[in-house]
Amino acid sequence: MQKQKNMKHGAAGLFFLFGLLFFVLVCRFLYIQVTGTAGGEVLASKIDKKYEKKQVIEAKRGSILDTKGEVIAEDTSSYILRAVLSEKEPEHVKDPEMTANKLAKYIDMDEQDIYERLTKKGAYQVEFGSAGKDLTQVVKQKIEKLELPGITFGRTNKRFYPNGIFASHLIGYVEKDEETGEMAGKFGIERYLNKELQETDGKLTYDSDSWGFLLPDKEEKVVAPDNGNDVMLTIDKKIQTFLEDSMSKVQEKYDPEQIIAIVSNPKTGEIVAMGQRPTFHPATKVGLTDTWRNLAIEETFEPGSTMKTFTLAAAVEEGVFNPNESFVAGTYKAGSGKIGDHSGIERGKSMTFLEGVQRSSNVAFATLAMDKIGADTFREYLTKFGFDKKTGIDLPNEITGKIQYKYKLEKVTTSFGQGSTVTPIQQIQAASAIANDGKMMRPYVIKSISDQDTGKTLKTTKPKVTGQPISAETAKQVRDYLETVISAKKGTGKKYAIDGYEVAGKTGTAQIPGPTGRYLEGKNNYVFSFLGMAPKDDPQLVMYVAVKQPKLGVSYVGADPLSEIFNPVMQNSLQYLNIKPSEVKKQKANKIVDYANQTESSTVKELKELGYDVSTIGSGRKVLDQSPKAGSILLQGEKIILRTEGEMKVPDMKGWSLRDVMKLAKVAKLDLKTEGTGYVSKQSLEAGKKVKEGETFNIELSQPEGAGEDIPTKEKTE
Repeated sequence: MQKQKNMKHGAAGLFFLFGLLFFVLVCRFLYIQVTGTAGGEVLASKIDKKYEKKQVIEAKRGSILDTKGEVIAEDTSSYILRAVLSEKEPEHVKDPEMTANKLAKYIDMDEQDIYERLTKKGAYQVEFGSAGKDLTQVVKQKIEKLELPGITFGRTNKRFYPNGIFASHLIGYVEKDEETGEMAGKFGIERYLNKELQETDGKLTYDSDSWGFLLPDKEEKVVAPDNGNDVMLTIDKKIQTFLEDSMSKVQEKYDPEQIIAIVSNPKTGEIVAMGQRPTFHPATKVGLTDTWRNLAIEETFEPGSTMKTFTLAAAVEEGVFNPNESFVAGTYKAGSGKIGDHSGIERGKSMTFLEGVQRSSNVAFATLAMDKIGADTFREYLTKFGFDKKTGIDLPNEITGKIQYKYKLEKVTTSFGQGSTVTPIQQIQAASAIANDGKMMRPYVIKSISDQDTGKTLKTTKPKVTGQPISAETAKQVRDYLETVISAKKGTGKKYAIDGYEVAGKTGTAQIPGPTGRYLEGKNNYVFSFLGMAPKDDPQLVMYVAVKQPKLGVSYVGADPLSEIFNPVMQNSLQYLNIKPSEVKKQKANKIVDYANQTESSTVKELKELGYDVSTIGSGRKVLDQSPKAGSILLQGEKIILRTEGEMKVPDMKGWSLRDVMKLAKVAKLDLKTEGTGYVSKQSLEAGKKVKEGETFNIELSQPEGAGEDIPTKEKTE
C-alpha cells in the first residue's frame, strides 16, 4: 500500500513539473507573439538581417589626364585568382595536378607551389599570393578558356599608370588606407587633390531566401556609386616623354646625384613638363625611398650664374647697361673681401659689358648691381622677380629660398648667384617675365577638374600675372643679349645652340657648400645649370635644367649633360608644337683657289670679302703656302692660314680650335704637341716670338669658354 502511495505521489510530481514547463513555454510563446521580441531583440529585424544580402558596387577614382586628355593615371579592373577546394561545392578543384600544370603558364608561381596550395587540407578556398593578384583582363580570359573546375576570380579596381616613370613626383601614387580600407592619394597630385579624385562605393541591398535568391514582392535597394572627378593637368605627354627619355640617358651616362628639369609655357605659366632623377615607379614604388621630395619645388640651392639673367634685366630696365662700355675683369673688392672671375677670363683684361655677359664675368655683374644699379635698387628687383616668396604653384610642400643681403659681400655675390638660395620653380617664374614681354606668370599644373560621368567642367585654372618687373622693350633687349651667350665665339652657352632656332639663355655653375660650411672642391662638385628660352624673338617655351655632381671624367664638362637634356627636349618640343624654324642665313660654301705667289695684302682682302677669317704667319709680301689647300670647300667664317716669305712669328692663338692650330702647324711645318680638349688656353711659344720650321710647339686645350663653364675662383669666399 505504502509503495503504491509513493508511486502516485511521484507521478503527480512529474505531472506537475511537466505542466509547469508547458505553462512557461506557452507563456513565452504568447509573449513573443504579442511583443515580437526575444532576448531584447526584434525577431523580425533579426530575420531580415539574416536574409538581407549586400553587394558592393565599386566606384572609380577620378583619372589624371594630360593637357590633351591622354591618360596619366586611371582606375582599371584587375582580378584575383581563387580556387575552391571544398568538395561540398559542386564546382571545386577535381584534379590538382592538372590544374597546377596549366595555371603555372599564366601566373608567376612554380607549379609545385601551386599544387601544394590546391591540396591544402581543410581549406574551403585558397588564393595564390601576389602571383594571383592584379591579373589583367587578358590573362583572366586565357585562364577561363581552360575551363578548370573550381577556378574562380574576384574583381577589384587597380590604379594604373600607363606611362610608368612619368613626372612621378608631380603625379604621386595611391595606397590603401589602413584605417578606412579605402584607396587614398599618398603623394603629389594624387594626395593634393585626393578629395576631388576620391570615389565612394555604392551598394545593392535585397531580401533573399536561404539560397540567396531575391524574395517575391521584395525590392532591391540601390545606393549608386559616386565616381571621383577627373583632373586634367597642363603637362603635355609628348614633351614629358622627351624629357624623361633625355634625363634617363644622362642619368645612365653621367650618374649625377640629382637632375631637375622644368619646361613651361611663358605666355600662361603652364608647366608642360617636370621631372627629376632620382625618381620612382608609381605602381611598384621602386625608387621611392631615394627621395620623397619634388625637387622642382622643394629644393633650394645657390643658383649660380643663371641668376645673372635677372641682374642683367634690372640693369637694362634701369638704363645703366651699355653693352659697349668697358670694365676691367679679374677681381672686384667687396667689403673686407673680394670676388674673382672664373679661370676662363684673364685678370686685368679690359672687355665690354656685353662680352662680360657672354663670358659670364662675375666682376661685370657685381659692377652692374653695386655700382650701376645700386644695392638697394637691385634688392627691390629681386623682390619684383619673386625671389622673396613662394610662387603659389598648385602643388603641395612648396618652399622658398632665402636672399642673404645683410653684408656687402652677400650683396655682391647675390648679383651672380652665390650665397642666396632659390628654387627651380622660382627661376622659371622669373624667366617668364623675360620671355613674356615683362609680364611674370604664376606657374601652375592643374588645368581643370571635371565630372567623370557627365564631363561637365567643375573648375578651371586661369593664367595669372603676378607682376611686371620689367618693360616689354627691356625683355626684348635682354633676350637679344642672352642670345649672344649662345652665338658669340667666346660665349659660355655655345653648346646650347639648336639648328633652326635662336636660343636665349644663361649658363650656371654653382658651388656646393660642404658639411664644414666651406665649398666643396673638385671638377664634379658643382650644380651645373642652364636657363633658356626659344625661339628668341617670341619664346614659346622656357626650360630650366640642373645637374648636380655628374661624374664627368676627363673628356666632359658640365655643359655636356645639360645640353644632352636641353637641346633634344627643346628642339623636339618646338617641332612637335609646330613652331617653324626661323629663316637662318645659309652659309655660302666656296672652293678655295691656289693663292701661291700672290701678294699677301690682296689675298687677305679677297678672302675677307668672301667671309673668311684669315691669319698670316710670315713677314714677307708673297704667299708661299696656305691651309686648307687649293680645291678645299670652306664655309664662310672658317679660318684660313697663309704662309708668306720672311721670318715667322707666332700669333696669339688663345681661343683657337684644335683644327685651326693644326692648319697653322702644317703650313709653318711645326712639331705640334697638344694636351686636353676644346679651345687653346695656353701656348708654349709666346705670341710674337720668332719660330723656325721643325720647332716643337705645345698647346693646352680646355673648355672654359664656349662650353658652359663659369666655375668661380676661390676668391669668392675670402
